[in-house]
Amino acid sequence: MTHDHDLVLRPTAAQTEAALNPPPGRTGGDLVVETLAALGATTVFGLPGQHALGLFDALRRSDLRYVGLRVENNAGFAADAYGRITGEAAPLLLSTGPGALTSLAALQEAAAASAPVLAICSQVPTAGLGGGRHGYLHELPDQAASFRGVVKSVHTVRAQSQIPSAIEAAWKSALSAPHGPVWVEIPQDVLLAGTAIPVVTGGDAFPEELPPRPELTAVAAHLLSTAVRPAIVAGGGVVRADASGKLRQLAETLAAPVVTTPGGKGAFPWNHPLSLRSWLEDRHTTDFLEDADVLLVVGSGLGELSSNYHTFRPRGRIVQIDADLGKLESNHPALGIHADARLALQALLETVSERDDPTAPERVRTLLAKVADRIAAQELTLEQDVLASVRRALPAGSASFWDMTVLAYWAWSAFDAGAPNLMHSAQGAGGLGYGFPAALGAAVADPTRPVLAVSGDGGALYSVAELATARQHDLNVTWLIVDDGGYGILRAYMTDAFGEATATDLTRPDFVALAESFGVPGVRTSPQTLEADLAKALRSPGPSVVVLPAVLRMFAATHLGSD
Repeated sequence: MTHDHDLVLRPTAAQTEAALNPPPGRTGGDLVVETLAALGATTVFGLPGQHALGLFDALRRSDLRYVGLRVENNAGFAADAYGRITGEAAPLLLSTGPGALTSLAALQEAAAASAPVLAICSQVPTAGLGGGRHGYLHELPDQAASFRGVVKSVHTVRAQSQIPSAIEAAWKSALSAPHGPVWVEIPQDVLLAGTAIPVVTGGDAFPEELPPRPELTAVAAHLLSTAVRPAIVAGGGVVRADASGKLRQLAETLAAPVVTTPGGKGAFPWNHPLSLRSWLEDRHTTDFLEDADVLLVVGSGLGELSSNYHTFRPRGRIVQIDADLGKLESNHPALGIHADARLALQALLETVSERDDPTAPERVRTLLAKVADRIAAQELTLEQDVLASVRRALPAGSASFWDMTVLAYWAWSAFDAGAPNLMHSAQGAGGLGYGFPAALGAAVADPTRPVLAVSGDGGALYSVAELATARQHDLNVTWLIVDDGGYGILRAYMTDAFGEATATDLTRPDFVALAESFGVPGVRTSPQTLEADLAKALRSPGPSVVVLPAVLRMFAATHLGSD
């Protein structure tokens, strides 16, 4: 008997001829770019360095588009966003030692947010591998060890024949649920040496699926079908699995209210009668979820932000679906289902019974009214007006990328993303400097729509070098910088905790003049003119900067007590 996987396609005569007579002048670097192209890559991000020159020289002989950034960490953020927007593995080309290590914070964010980034890095020559005593420039005793605790998988190449298989394995790893960053490293001499290996023309780019166990979905369907007060928490896994349509079907079938986490923004329609929106940092919402007799958590680990800073104390049963095995029951006991969100939701749709609960929309309206009253009592009109102005100025279908800044904290709770996969922030790992370089990566992924980046002045200073990248590639990104004179959120935290803040006030440049020195138009706006200025900038092709001098406050941290 012959099995499908036993079948081997025989090469044609032309393929055999090409394999036996590869074009001259190719190196190990060519094997890398050929493999990427064969797997379907069209764009790579990165920064060259001495040991990686063979890889970058090979780009010259390929059809891959190279987008070079000015700092490796920013290149990682750009690749992260490209991966989130396209759902493809985003190649990130790096050089040994300092260049590689500079990307670590970006790879941590990609890991926390499950963004598929394929980092390919050079290494010292093969003779120096594993020693750390040879005195090579950039040498580390064990470079891969610096990344092993951050990325999904590590792949070390020691010979040219290993390159196609190593990159293909890494590609599959990055795109298997849960998505994430992966690491491939190749020695300098392997990249530079000439090769007689045939041109790489094929590759299996299909990751393995992660279906749920049927006995578990049967139990979950019974629990949800017989629940009195079911509710759903939708996390980033729903967005990454492109499962928002199935989530909506299931919520409507069960008459179950849905709240989306910061990572799950847009997974459920904002104005749907069952939408609790995203007010997870709110005691009323926490109480509502605690009162659910069955809580379905899809694509979320119920971490710090999603659990209202670990104050969530469920009284009912939890059904948790997550592609990351380590997140199952990591914070609360549950019926844990290890699966891709799309496949698990489909299995539930096929097995649940329809529930009729005319009270559910009314309970949702009551909760949202409580939230609105709580915010209104705190006299935060400026903050709400600024966020509303941003929403009105941003065209439908345009993506936004938010740095760790006060306005982003508001956006996690109060911003209507409009659709899945349109609002992204650095809330996975929480590092500064994400917004602008990530927006550049998104603009590369989809040049047909303007992209918005939002930063504070502190976070903006991590990214100013990328104004040169934005101008060089003429990317359609508008960068809103909210200038409050320092690290605003840390200033608030320290003042609340210690009575005064230390090390949070910053000397900063004239951001408008700085942007214009890069050839990027800039404008200084006000809360009253923000909507018009931002809308105009977003309509104008190419990069632009809008600076809003304003000190914004956070709404009360209701997880610390009652209203």
